[in-house]
Amino acid sequence: MRKKAAAAGPKGKVKREAASPDVIAQSLELIVNSLEDDKGENIVVIDLTGRASFADRMVIATGVADRQISAMAQHIERKLKDIGIKRVLVEGTNGSDWVLLDTGDIVVHIFKPEARELYGLEKMWGAELDDGNEEAVTPV
Repeated sequence: MRKKAAAAGPKGKVKREAASPDVIAQSLELIVNSLEDDKGENIVVIDLTGRASFADRMVIATGVADRQISAMAQHIERKLKDIGIKRVLVEGTNGSDWVLLDTGDIVVHIFKPEARELYGLEKMWGAELDDGNEEAVTPV
């Protein structure tokens, strides 16, 4: 019986520990610069502070080909590890329309143009949901 309870995970909510604002700012700058260097298009940063418990920032970018999108994700992951952020979860690098990187504080979505339009994350998390607070979404 104990094994089943342990396998089911912890009871109650597991809260993530917030990173310092300096670490978030450094990571965000690194991510945006890496996307720009790799010719990512329409890079947008969304401030999720106080709006979501899973991250403080969301970065959305567009790539034109599977190989480009996969390379952008690999470069970001490597650069984050170089500055000491070891736990980066990456999903979708095997030739999909969408790659997700999750650092715990920043979530990065890299889409093909059609997938980005289909999912509409900017509309879902964007400023228009905040009674006109246009600072929540920042095009880079």
